[in-house]
Parts: sequence; C-alpha cells; structure tokens
Amino acid sequence: MLNRVVLIGRLTRDPELRFTQSGIAVATFTLAVDRNFKNASGERETDFIDIVVWRQQAEHCANYLSKGKLAAVDGSLRIRTYEAQDGSKRKAAEVVADSVRFLSPKDSGSPSVSAYGAPPPEASPFEVGPDRDMVGDDDLPF
Repeated sequence: MLNRVVLIGRLTRDPELRFTQSGIAVATFTLAVDRNFKNASGERETDFIDIVVWRQQAEHCANYLSKGKLAAVDGSLRIRTYEAQDGSKRKAAEVVADSVRFLSPKDSGSPSVSAYGAPPPEASPFEVGPDRDMVGDDDLPF
C-alpha cells in the first residue's frame, strides 16, 4: 500500500503553531495549489489543502514561512472524523507533512532554503532559480 502526497503551492495564511499537552510542537497552514488543467472557462482552478507539520519542523515552518511564500510539502493524506458543534459527524482531509521545503527566496535574494535553513541539493527538483518558472505575487488567487 502507498499513501504519498507531494504538493507545491503558496501559503494562504501564516502557519499557526501550537503545542500538545506533552509539549510537542504542531503547526498548521493551508497551501493553495493550482490544478494542471484549465476549466471550461479557460481558467486554472485552485485547491486549498490543509497541512499539518509536527515537532522541530513545525517550529521552523512557523518561524520562516508566511502568507504567500512558496513551499513544497511531502507527506501522506489523512482523513479524520470529528463531531461538529451541532452534533453531526464530519470528515476532514489533511496532509501530514514528512518534510517541507521553503521555495521562496530569502529577502536578501539568496537561493531557496530548506526547512533546516540550508540550501537544497543541486539536483533537487524543487530548485528555484533563473531557469525555473516561478509564480509572481500578482498571480496569487488570494
């Protein structure tokens, strides 16, 4: 069996960092990911996908990611059920991240930065540079 999700998109808001009762960090954010095809109107639709990151990587995301930043998430899809305030049962889909790569350049103009503050390997498919197309801030759906 395989449950693997790889996403590249922009954050719709700053990550929210919380801690469990046992002190484990958990961050949540939403990633806006454009679909690979255009709809009948000739426009690209965007999916808004909830991301959950745990432990040290959660703290890195909260400290270095913000609304509008480009990020790559590698993780697995989780479907959870919960009871709403009105008593009805609901389901929520979210991606639990195994790794998060920061793809937006630092303000100083340096290349992309990984979740641990180091540049990604040269062979990384997520590299940002003059040879790669990058969506501008004017192209954001939010």
